[in-house]
Amino acid sequence: MRARKNILIVEDEKHLAMGVKYNLEAEGYRVTLVGDGPTAIRLIELDNFAFDLMILDLMLPGMSGYAVCQSIRDSNVNLPILILSARSLPEDRARGFDCGANQYLNKPFDLDELLARVKNLLKFHSPQQQPPSQPIPAKVSEAVFGKASINFETYEVQVDNREIKMTHKELQLLRYFVENQGRVISRQELLAEVWDVSGEMQTRSVDQFMLRLRKIFEVDPAKPKHFLTLRDAGYRFIAEPSQMSNIDAATLDTDHA
Repeated sequence: MRARKNILIVEDEKHLAMGVKYNLEAEGYRVTLVGDGPTAIRLIELDNFAFDLMILDLMLPGMSGYAVCQSIRDSNVNLPILILSARSLPEDRARGFDCGANQYLNKPFDLDELLARVKNLLKFHSPQQQPPSQPIPAKVSEAVFGKASINFETYEVQVDNREIKMTHKELQLLRYFVENQGRVISRQELLAEVWDVSGEMQTRSVDQFMLRLRKIFEVDPAKPKHFLTLRDAGYRFIAEPSQMSNIDAATLDTDHA
């Protein structure tokens, strides 16, 4: 089980989403933000166990929160869902619960009440725990993928039988990807876990380092097979490119880091 609970916020009102994210992170949670329903659904399809709770707005562009909630329940994903909406009529709340929401909180809301509801949902709903067959990620000392072999303890890197020099930070980032193989990782998470800075910092460091990893390890950096960018979501490391068969190609963005 992950050390920190991971919460997915689906909200297109950016300033509100950022405020909720800031306060949840202050409570020790890990938070991923998306601004539309299809992106949220794709993230969950990629890994049913990636998130411990969803905070869901109803009035989203293109696809309503009701449809998002119904889609998740139709897929038999028992993820706790807290609807956060300005729609306050009894029929709105009833429809939300009919779609499978666990709780419903109206905007504007009291922050302490939101935090209490999040805490209680996470405490009493734990279906998203990793199955016993999936061990807790541990620090890896070595990695092999494509034509590359890496020893993280000795800083030895070989690609196609050539010695490659990498910086400490480049190896830190690579190691984090290897340890979280297959999982979608947001830019904010990388800044917090690898750079140890606020996920809200405005920096191009992640982009630059992603370009560097692709230049080192990809056969064609313009068409990456291992270090993927998922539009509006984050990044994903795939050791075996055949695993990409389950990814919706529409989410891939190989033009930008």
